[in-house]
Amino acid sequence: MWEAFKNAFINKDPCNILPKDYELFINLSLHTIPPNKSLFWENNQLLVNTFAGRGRRYMSLGDTLFGFFGDFLNWCGQAGSTELDYESCPTTEECENNAVESFWRMASITYAQQSSGVIHVLLNGSSVGGAYPEPGFFADYEIPNLQKDKISQIVIWVVDDIKGPDRDSCGTHTVKKLENRLKTLGYDVTCTDNYKSVMFLLCLDYPDDSQCTLSSSAAAAQRGPISSNRGGSWDKFMFVSFVGFLLRFALVY
Repeated sequence: MWEAFKNAFINKDPCNILPKDYELFINLSLHTIPPNKSLFWENNQLLVNTFAGRGRRYMSLGDTLFGFFGDFLNWCGQAGSTELDYESCPTTEECENNAVESFWRMASITYAQQSSGVIHVLLNGSSVGGAYPEPGFFADYEIPNLQKDKISQIVIWVVDDIKGPDRDSCGTHTVKKLENRLKTLGYDVTCTDNYKSVMFLLCLDYPDDSQCTLSSSAAAAQRGPISSNRGGSWDKFMFVSFVGFLLRFALVY
């Protein structure tokens, strides 16, 4: 796999690397993406990596073997050299067909083709220019390569940064454009703003923010009502736990 990856760009003009140059590497590193586990994204890579839990909750592109290979890295080669270059690689603004850009195009195409079941998309509602950028990897390389016959639903989550502006939401601006595009393609689409599971994760860094504090009524509900029967409830809990222990003990011995 390493030789296939390296040979895609080593000893070549760093502005003349095409997605197909990585085909051998992709084929060697390809594996199944579990149904209902795909998590696409735009403008929130660190959040997606944390939320996916390295495949425990979801399997984002960076959690696949081929995606993990290049995650957070920058690289290229140079014509007439067999060495890797990490310092003077061209940016996408300087030339589109650079080693990194072409790699992620090929990886995104493959990831979309291998995704199935319920597809999840996590977008940043605070992004300048909108949550659904065009051009963008999701718009240009992933949506066109989704396999419609393998997909049951597309779930969109639009989450604002804590302390960030609410620039985009479900049914408005660029998200509405995305929803309309997917529905026109025949997909069953749902959209949720500030999905709670993601917000809880964001709130770990902002526990005192107004978006993260529980209301007094919710806090009271969590504490539970004061009741003279609390001791009885505890006794019942201990009894059930003891019976469960005896049953497990009997099964072992």
